Amino acid sequence: MDRRRLDRRIFVAGLLPAAAFIAWPRRSAAQATKPAEAAPPVPAVVAGYAEIVHAAYQDTLAAARALQGEIGRFLGAPSEAAMTAARRAWLEAREWYGQTEAFRFYGGPIDDEHGPEGRINAWPLDETYVDGVEEQPGSGLINDRSVAITREVLSEANERGGEENISTGWHAIEFLLWGQDLSDDGPGNRPFTDYVDGKRQNADRRRLYLETVTGLLVDDLQSLADAWAPAKENYRAEFEKGGQESLRRMFVGIGSLSRGELAGERLEVPASTQDQEDEHSCFSDNTHRDVVSNALGIANVWLGRYRRRDGSTTEVASLRALVAAADPPLAERTSRQVAASVAAAQALQPPFDREIAGADDAPGRQRVRKLIESLVQQSKDLVDAAAAIGVTRLTLKQP
Repeated sequence: MDRRRLDRRIFVAGLLPAAAFIAWPRRSAAQATKPAEAAPPVPAVVAGYAEIVHAAYQDTLAAARALQGEIGRFLGAPSEAAMTAARRAWLEAREWYGQTEAFRFYGGPIDDEHGPEGRINAWPLDETYVDGVEEQPGSGLINDRSVAITREVLSEANERGGEENISTGWHAIEFLLWGQDLSDDGPGNRPFTDYVDGKRQNADRRRLYLETVTGLLVDDLQSLADAWAPAKENYRAEFEKGGQESLRRMFVGIGSLSRGELAGERLEVPASTQDQEDEHSCFSDNTHRDVVSNALGIANVWLGRYRRRDGSTTEVASLRALVAAADPPLAERTSRQVAASVAAAQALQPPFDREIAGADDAPGRQRVRKLIESLVQQSKDLVDAAAAIGVTRLTLKQP
């Protein structure tokens, strides 16, 4: 397929932002005269961020292992019910992974020179690279029996010969569970019989492929949790000694996700093309939730607050508190914009491909535009917030 991706640099020259899961209260006249908050120590803010990062990767890893278990049960005895359970587990795991994308874009463990991000979450995916589709039933690595299905082979095949030649990660698993999205009103509807010998050609290889890429995803997520684990000689130990440079990386991460990746590639591009194939999670029609979880991830970092998978809450010294000590009105303004972005993300209606369809005055397109505008304004606020505490050099460093 011929899907054009706009140059990422169009959207990310400079710094950018987005999201929160609470409504920020308006300040009364009395509150407006309150003295600035005491600034938390920079090392405490940096260490708090590292704590949230580790917690988020732990939760994502646990959800991915639950997904692996459901996929194992499905592959052991394929049925409609088992496939539905595996799909539910994928959707649940995506809620946690999406929040971790706020930890990208500054050359950390996920996207440094050797980082696994491209193997974990690359998109958009050309379906014909992985498996047969309606127009080309014999296409893909699965139907080429000369190709061994191993972690090494599939890792090497990822993005080989083209950025849409995605062979691993969340979206490969998504495609294998849902299949092509041929509906205007719902997700793909791959039959479970695709995994039953005698019902579809190469069912044995399809089972092995799904098992292999799921195991690879779990191992990659384990490596990220390890890199951020406390009290070890790892990336986290180095990051916690980074002072102002680590604060800069925190702003670059949430900024780049907000303006360059979320407002840019994930919203502006599909809104411009109105192409279903430009959706982030097009096979499952989960794009609207991807957007919300990304927005929440940014809110987590800004507010120093993360709600864990078990329902508990981790609260740490935050960027917001640091900025509030230097410029209280700016911190409040940024917090309000973060909250507005989350609210605008939550207002999107599924399926996302219907939200971006139609004329510019269509309700769905107006909701998408409102979110983009909120994220753009938020990016400006985050730039100001960073400057207020002496953080500069915010131009995105390409991973």
